Amino acid sequence: MRRADLHLAEEHHGLCACDPVRRVDDHLNNRGTPLVTAEQLRHRMQRGEALTLLDIRWELGRGALRAEYEESHIPRAAFVDLDADLCAPPGARGRHPLPEPEAFATAMRGAGVCRERAVVVYDGASSLSACRAWWQLRHAGHRQVQVLDGGLAAWAACGGETACGSERPPDGDFRWRGDGRMPVLDVEAVRRFAAEGVLLDARSEERYRGEAEPLDRRAGHIPGAFNRPAGANLGPDGRFRGAGALRASFAAEGIKSGMSIGVYCGSGITAAHTVLALELAGFEAALYPGSWSEWVADPSRPIATGDEPPGALGRLLPKPAGRSCP
Repeated sequence: MRRADLHLAEEHHGLCACDPVRRVDDHLNNRGTPLVTAEQLRHRMQRGEALTLLDIRWELGRGALRAEYEESHIPRAAFVDLDADLCAPPGARGRHPLPEPEAFATAMRGAGVCRERAVVVYDGASSLSACRAWWQLRHAGHRQVQVLDGGLAAWAACGGETACGSERPPDGDFRWRGDGRMPVLDVEAVRRFAAEGVLLDARSEERYRGEAEPLDRRAGHIPGAFNRPAGANLGPDGRFRGAGALRASFAAEGIKSGMSIGVYCGSGITAAHTVLALELAGFEAALYPGSWSEWVADPSRPIATGDEPPGALGRLLPKPAGRSCP
């Protein structure tokens, strides 16, 4: 699929600047690397580096975990409510649709995000919700945003200090830039992508096959998509697997350099986790933000159940038994 087929949000450019802050040295910041370890973050904070820390703890079925943040969080971290700050209200575009650019920028300014100050986002441990914040900030043009690998659990394990209560940082100057945008798929692009590219479904195997659907109105998957649960991105310690291991894992699915890759999940949260894992492995992938919850909002869209052939090149092989539903 040509990049021109990817649906991208319109550009927005900001004009104001934050008070001068220290620019982060490229080498010390590992600029361009989407992850930071707890040990690296602790060192950066000890030497007084200017950072914005965002706590994105959230769980499916429980929502934003503000109470847990108030009990214990990394010092200086502001709390970001995934449902209210990172998403528009649920509807035809899915359970967690992307917000309007200015609404997102306003929420980020309120959390203290500045254009020229590095941002570190984290959650409890898995980085599932933190990766959504990472993706949205990158999509909006922020060039220095990283996920704390292993989240608050990793921070505590390395002896990092914690604080309680709420923190309200000074407003930042963040504006939607657009020049660092991430590739995005809309519904029409997904229709083509499933046939012409590699479309990965990051949900559990049971939801993919249509054996269980606890959240959305129909069970199954987008026809032509291949299942690779997001849990495969993590090691036993709850942190991302190394770049080599991830690349081998994706290669086992038939994914190779030069392929067009798209990712979806239930509502666009977990899929961002796999987009980051693909980046670690050296692949660029497009996110379908509406994901399954948007796809099934229109009953005329086709669904499939059962398994697809193994590997991303499996569409060239005979299909296994399984029904496709209109």
